[in-house]
Amino acid sequence: MLLAIVIVMALMADTRIASAAPGGAGQDAAPPAAGGETPFDRQGMWIWYVDRSEGGSVPAILARARRAGIGTLYIKAGDGGSVWSQFSTSLVAALHRGGLDVCAWQFVYGDSPVGEARVGASAVRRGADCLVIDAEGQYEGKYAAADRYIRALRARIGAAFPLSLAGFPYVDYHPSFPYSVLLGPEGATVNQPQMYWKAIGTSVRAVYEHTYLFNRLWGRPVYPLGQTYGGAARKDILRFRRFAQSYGGQPPSWWDWQETTGAGWRALGRRTAGPVFGYRPVESHPLLKRGSRGDLVVWAQEHLRAAVRPGLPVTGIFGKRTRAAVRALQESQGLPVNGAIGTDTWSSLLNFDPVRPRWAGRRAKRGRGGAAASRALPPRRPPSAALPAKAYEIDPGPAP
Repeated sequence: MLLAIVIVMALMADTRIASAAPGGAGQDAAPPAAGGETPFDRQGMWIWYVDRSEGGSVPAILARARRAGIGTLYIKAGDGGSVWSQFSTSLVAALHRGGLDVCAWQFVYGDSPVGEARVGASAVRRGADCLVIDAEGQYEGKYAAADRYIRALRARIGAAFPLSLAGFPYVDYHPSFPYSVLLGPEGATVNQPQMYWKAIGTSVRAVYEHTYLFNRLWGRPVYPLGQTYGGAARKDILRFRRFAQSYGGQPPSWWDWQETTGAGWRALGRRTAGPVFGYRPVESHPLLKRGSRGDLVVWAQEHLRAAVRPGLPVTGIFGKRTRAAVRALQESQGLPVNGAIGTDTWSSLLNFDPVRPRWAGRRAKRGRGGAAASRALPPRRPPSAALPAKAYEIDPGPAP
């Protein structure tokens, strides 16, 4: 996302937002989600600043959303340990009355994970239908922080509350990013990778193929996040919507309202011709072998611990012990025994629930009389967490 250091204005004081009611525009709003659907199952639009989106007018927002087929708004509710007042109970209630689902998103840094968890939980208390974690370059290497944040957040919002991660789309470019924590057990249940093809400098097709090749491994439904900013062409926006149908049908959401042109809005509201004709989506998984490094190896090792080797160290480095564990898995599953994790081996391995390390573990407390506890401090991150990013497909820019 476009990032810049800002402090949001006290939008509660803006009567266009705080006291606005849907009025007649309520009839123009998108219909409520059908039974069994989640807010992620409706085409969405992201709002960075409410006062720069239709001037903060709720009736105008509802009318525009209806015309463009938008059913869910993703509104910024926090930055680090700071709550953004624009995400207010009155705003959420007005948008709900107009038929929209409203999700909160917060940008996190990992420097104060418990404080950031409190900010996310406060947005849920203000009526959010779901919560989105926007974690990017600032979170690379911070496994203990991610562990502490997820545990603190889930303790406050519950295990079943809809939670997603909106991060970098190219997993293989970011070997130290803790995807395995943020999308792992107890973490986000939805994956919304930022698939900004024009910002990345690639095509719509290529961004889908690269993103889905890796992101399927987390076992979370992928809801593509596309771009309407930066001069994204109308034809590419339409093509992005069609590829979403080809790759499972999960509707996309878009960054962002204030930068969407008239042509972009029309592309969102236009009917599409269905999935891309004659196109076969990529269904394979990436290959891991001896010498591979990064969070994908962490994820594989967590599954191997459950499948065949409970004592396998989670290092993020594919060495002799990991290769031996893979061979043992392949033997037990009747697969070709080659010690590498390809598509067939991934398919078997992912049937096992991962054994999650406690990266944020602490030393046991001292016993009576000041006797030191014998339990050692667990590692705060795997060795692979020190690896630098291979590239930034989306320029991380300054923090927001």
